[in-house]
Amino acid sequence: MDIKVSELKQGLRGSIVIPADKSISHRAVMFSSLAQGKSIIRNFLYASDCRSTVSVFKNLGVDIEFIDNNTLSVKSSGVLKQPLTALDCGNSGTTMRLLAGVLARQNFDSELIGDASLSKRPMKRIITPLSEMGADIYSDTGTAPLFIKGKCLKPIKYHSPIASAQVKSSILLAGLGTDGVTIVVEPYLSRNHTEIMLKYMGADIQSDKNIVSIKKSKLFACDINVAGDISSAAFFIVSALIIPDSDIVIKNVGLNPTRTGIIDVVKRMQGDIEVLDERVVSGELVGDLRVKYSSLKGCEINGADIPRLIDELPVIALLATQAEGETRITDAGDLRNKETDRITAVVTEFRKIGIDIDELDDGFLISGKQQIKGDSEVNVYHDHRLAMTLYIAGLLAQKEMVVKDFQWVDVSLPEFLPLMDSLRSL
Repeated sequence: MDIKVSELKQGLRGSIVIPADKSISHRAVMFSSLAQGKSIIRNFLYASDCRSTVSVFKNLGVDIEFIDNNTLSVKSSGVLKQPLTALDCGNSGTTMRLLAGVLARQNFDSELIGDASLSKRPMKRIITPLSEMGADIYSDTGTAPLFIKGKCLKPIKYHSPIASAQVKSSILLAGLGTDGVTIVVEPYLSRNHTEIMLKYMGADIQSDKNIVSIKKSKLFACDINVAGDISSAAFFIVSALIIPDSDIVIKNVGLNPTRTGIIDVVKRMQGDIEVLDERVVSGELVGDLRVKYSSLKGCEINGADIPRLIDELPVIALLATQAEGETRITDAGDLRNKETDRITAVVTEFRKIGIDIDELDDGFLISGKQQIKGDSEVNVYHDHRLAMTLYIAGLLAQKEMVVKDFQWVDVSLPEFLPLMDSLRSL
């Protein structure tokens, strides 16, 4: 589906409830499938990536039913069954990498496959530590498909070369069924939804800054209410900051400190953002955000910032085009290993619409404040976050632009256009 976007002549106004967090939705299904009993998952994200996780665990013998699109019932004995076919993870790297840790310690063999995009993404980052634990995982090229022969594993202390929640979680899920203490040490603390939810469901897990350890544990079923996704909220945060006369409230946003890097960056850029009504839901900090159009200043984004906003960097790069002065984003080389090479993709498509941006080995250099010319067709490279970023750029463009294959937004935020339209209609 191609979509035309033209300059928005009015500010965004009103309030929206942001859809559920993708990372937490994945984990809620996975961990409930590993738990004994019946769990109810509310505010589940009904997007294609998360439905891939549901499908995989159904194929592993778990009784999962949709009560409605956003509520699931998960009944499990805590024991998975050998799948009859290959387990299709679709476009979801989270599904494949975390599932590898679960399957490596089972008493059966399995195969993990994905779509063309997922089949290009690096899997050695989880194959290496799992192999150190004794896992038997075969891959021709370090990418999917993965062939896993389940076996008993041994605990390890793994010093991860990157701060990656997917790597950390894969090891922890292997350690969940392994005698002894499994330890992961990261260079910086990555998002910690896995640690929070495993503890919430009864796991013997301990965290201290960037070090986490887990002992063999049983999980117990419970009700889980999924917080709103701050990575999805980021597109509306940026829209309100850069579209004149905007003033919006985004409700039910997850405010886990390992994910709120974008809020810190917005404040660093002197953006007008306010947190309202903080509360804790199923172990996760949640709140509402009020965001207003702002005069922004460029800044440095690097180091420990990056794991806390890695998925938001494409739209933060757009934010930087509307800030006075220079914004330098570095230490983000892992962007090249996402749905596409997000560094090259952002630079290529931004330049098509008249944005002056320099490509760095590990990020971007952007000078503002810039006018966006538009008047071009732009590509999204099967990348949902790039699709939404380019749509927002079109709302500032001097001439109409066309975003090709916009349907990729369904991977994480199928509600994007209706939510945006609701803020445009007042």
